[in-house]
Amino acid sequence: MADITMPKLSDTMTEGTLVKWKKKVGDKVESGEVIAEVETDKATMEMESFDEGILTEIYVQEGQKVEIGQRIARIGDASSPAPKTATPAAPSTQSPAAPAATPATPAAPSTQTTPVPASSPAAPAPGPAATKPADGARVKASPLAKKVAASKGIDLSAIVGSGPGGRILEKDVMASTATVSVAKPAAAPVYAAAPMVAPVAAPSRTAAGVAPALADRRVPLTGMRKAIADRLLISKTQIPHFYLHVEVDAGPLMKIRAEINQAAGEGGNKISVNDLILKATIAAIAKNPKTNASFDGDAIAEYERINLAVAVAVDEGLVTPVIRDARLRSLTDISLTVKDLAARARTKKLKPEEYQGGTFTVSNLGSYGIDQFDAIINPPQSVILSVGRVMKQPVVTEAGELAVGERLNLGVSCDHRVVDGAIGAAFLASLKSLIENPVTMLV
Repeated sequence: MADITMPKLSDTMTEGTLVKWKKKVGDKVESGEVIAEVETDKATMEMESFDEGILTEIYVQEGQKVEIGQRIARIGDASSPAPKTATPAAPSTQSPAAPAATPATPAAPSTQTTPVPASSPAAPAPGPAATKPADGARVKASPLAKKVAASKGIDLSAIVGSGPGGRILEKDVMASTATVSVAKPAAAPVYAAAPMVAPVAAPSRTAAGVAPALADRRVPLTGMRKAIADRLLISKTQIPHFYLHVEVDAGPLMKIRAEINQAAGEGGNKISVNDLILKATIAAIAKNPKTNASFDGDAIAEYERINLAVAVAVDEGLVTPVIRDARLRSLTDISLTVKDLAARARTKKLKPEEYQGGTFTVSNLGSYGIDQFDAIINPPQSVILSVGRVMKQPVVTEAGELAVGERLNLGVSCDHRVVDGAIGAAFLASLKSLIENPVTMLV
């Protein structure tokens, strides 16, 4: 017999919502078979079984929230007696407790994953004694532990698991590689200019002595919304932001976009303004590599690879899927990749490795009619680019004549511990030059 517990399916996950059971009591379960769908703070993911046998008990119903490590089901054989008592997870329909008058101080951030957490959410209590699997035995490991081990080329059979039944968790894999550097925290999706809703406070009295009306309803935070709130609060209160803006002549960019799309013809992939801005941003980062870095305690971590995170609006907030090794991508590749990532982000089908490990973020609100804005840094990154809409407005030409031009406002929010004003200004100057001379970013 074996208990199935809620696994840690993302680096910032502390609890999950059991969305759907793929198996029912009495069904046979194979090792590695998907038995349920779980919603984390970032995506809806499939949960695999580490054991095989018969699903004898289900303790958590669909729609309930469960903390990591909590028992959700049991696998045994047909003759296995079911436990006499089972403690189901508290249903998510319970009313949330009233918030404290003073919010708890969040844990201090470090740096991102791929990013990997320095102060991870509490892991489940280890089972009786952590044991190493016998030779030839199947290695039990969480999905995240398998992914981390595969990315680092680590043999799981050489690791002693601290999870239930000796299961190997992500922290066990990271502990095996911690001889050189200290682990750094993974960034939960942090999104530029994401709205933050203050908790409903106790009613105050007006001058006339009449209490104002309370909110008509309170909406419990989803896992994603809570992660956004936590990370934005950390970013805004603990990272010294400064902001720079520049106005760019977008006429040449709009002209080359029209030419590219005309050449693509009917049925061809259409290039968006955002695709061209992403391509230009990658080239500007390459020219100014100090912007592709993060604060790391007593050092600055600089990254050779450009993993460009792109803010995408979804129903519950925003996510930042990552274009990996963006410097090696063509314009068409960037365009197709962003379309694919955005589509799967909106249906919560992104894999953890597709929204982790960004080194620089772009947030574009131009399609929402925004002229300009200041974004909030996506920790542990040090720079986020904010992009407004292309506007037609009167301009004075080099010949001193008045004409109608197309202008675009670009801004950067920078972590002053890593990036100084001169570095931020140089990055914007490079980006402006690339957008106003778009052929230079395509060669």
